[in-house]
Amino acid sequence: MSFDKIDLFDASKGKRGTSLSKLLNGINGPQDLKHLSVLQLEKLAGEIRELLIHTVANNGGHLAPNLGVVELTLALHKMFDSPRDKFIWDVGHQAYVHKILTGRRETFSTLRTSGGICGFPKRSESQHDAFGSGHSSTSISAALGIALARDMSGAKGNVVAIIGDGSLTGGQAYEALNHAGHLAINLTVILNDNEMSIAKNVGAMSEYLAKMRTAPTYSKVKHDIEYLLRRIPAIGDSVANTAERVKDSLKYLLVPGMLFEELGFTYFGPIDGHNIPLLLDVLDKTKSVKGPVLIHLLTQKGKGYAPAERNADKFHGVGPFCIETGEIQKNATSAPSYTQVFGDTIVKLAEQNPDIVAITAAMPDGTGLKKFAATFPKRFFDVGIAEQHAITLAAGMATQGKRPVVAIYSTFIQRAYDQILHDVCLQNLPVIFMLDRAGIVGEDGPTHHGVFDYSLLRHIPNMVIMTPKDEDELRHMLYTATELNAPVAIRYPRGNGVGVKLQDCFTKLETGKAEQLISGKDVVLLATGAMVEPCKSAAAILAGKEISASVINARYIKPLDEQTIRQLARDTGIIVTVEDNVLAGGFGSAVLEYINSQNLNWVKVLRLGLPDKFIEHGQRGQLLTQHGLDDQGIATSVETFIRQFGARK
Repeated sequence: MSFDKIDLFDASKGKRGTSLSKLLNGINGPQDLKHLSVLQLEKLAGEIRELLIHTVANNGGHLAPNLGVVELTLALHKMFDSPRDKFIWDVGHQAYVHKILTGRRETFSTLRTSGGICGFPKRSESQHDAFGSGHSSTSISAALGIALARDMSGAKGNVVAIIGDGSLTGGQAYEALNHAGHLAINLTVILNDNEMSIAKNVGAMSEYLAKMRTAPTYSKVKHDIEYLLRRIPAIGDSVANTAERVKDSLKYLLVPGMLFEELGFTYFGPIDGHNIPLLLDVLDKTKSVKGPVLIHLLTQKGKGYAPAERNADKFHGVGPFCIETGEIQKNATSAPSYTQVFGDTIVKLAEQNPDIVAITAAMPDGTGLKKFAATFPKRFFDVGIAEQHAITLAAGMATQGKRPVVAIYSTFIQRAYDQILHDVCLQNLPVIFMLDRAGIVGEDGPTHHGVFDYSLLRHIPNMVIMTPKDEDELRHMLYTATELNAPVAIRYPRGNGVGVKLQDCFTKLETGKAEQLISGKDVVLLATGAMVEPCKSAAAILAGKEISASVINARYIKPLDEQTIRQLARDTGIIVTVEDNVLAGGFGSAVLEYINSQNLNWVKVLRLGLPDKFIEHGQRGQLLTQHGLDDQGIATSVETFIRQFGARK
């Protein structure tokens, strides 16, 4: 029976496939897998793929990675006993099947929706989620910590780190591998290799070697031979040592995982990650191996859904789509996304400036650099999931006169704080950081909201921070950054722009200068980036209540436009700062610090932003409304504040 393709839609009959069968309906926890045969597990794999495809088609999410781990997840829960045995997923977006099998099947339709289940492992959501993992390359470190705690407390149970989807390109994974091998602790690491770069003939040889090495007689034979050789009078030790060297030489020739062997792991693989009988056999036999084990699986990203198999990158993280065609549902707006505008702009600037280079950490498509990579392949560098390396690489280039532009999601820049501070800003190097997905990002939730970057970067000397009010201003900010001899961070939101016309030429913006959009006499709304539009709408709402509000596009988080802030403070006496960053250490804090430094103690300041807590997942608009950062919420807060303190007449 083959489940390479799932007949979800019969085009000739014009109708979808059948609903969930009784087999998946009977899976309410891992214990329900224990009695299933291999044929039943294979049937269940097909049903799970159908559920994955239908759910992600409605809600969006990480489809291709999860389609590739269906058999692996079934085998893990068949052979191990969660939650006693711990599974740590890396990256956690591969854990959808794990969620389905651990009591969340009936609520899986709420995936990534407000109040529904999270798209990543979450300890507060289930006892089966041993460790939260929204960023990459952390699983082996966490698994090692759990295994050490297990041994120190005398507890039982297996600890399994499942690492894949590029996570092994992150340096932390190798630090943990090195430490685990040194400790020789009982720990299993499963490498989910979904690149499919090893040819079938190599895979066949590796499968044979893996079977040989999982055989219970293998270790015994090695031990017995060494014992017999060493008992030969006079020359026994010498012969045994020679044999050991020959054995090691053969291993280097025959065993593809010698890197892991040298780190202290017993290596098995590569193994077909979609072959359930083989997976069950290997997992069963490796349980008895002492010390750390690494099982190398070959899987196909997107397996079982033809559009995802053909274009795994497109379906890695995807919005709602049409199952029959694989077409992504388009946003109603015709405005280009901020990501697209950045991608087009850097290409245009690079045509004029040969020193511009672009760097990303495994996100050429997500950050908009695909066009740059195709146009300037020798000036484009994808370093893998290695943000720390990306920043210091850029710093090195900057010392030699290049203008590196590092495009990274806001949430991932947190991983390279020391490199930004020490390697870039301390040396005042002109590296440009393009922070995509800043602010509330929506359904991916607290692991991906970019709400800490102002606070993270604002206190670092030499750093310039800009945030555009619209997609055209983003273009001018990038151009301006290439003209500044300083580190610059430009942060912008996920999604489409506001629909303004893109100017033909670039304009250099005055450093530290804000822009007044609306004049008013009662209150000043000092808005940052994506908060400018709702502040403009809030001003209109306030005008209907006879409150006259100025709206200022801050443009710069650092340096502040101190002159404008001081003048407006004198004019109205009430300033409201609005940001989609946490309030602690953010833009509003910067304004308060300035007002305090100038002894403007009579000025009343209201800071609107995000609270000191992690923001859950949900639609971006819903989350902004919940936190009072939509136009009505802003207007209500401002009106209440003015009624309390009174506007100057």
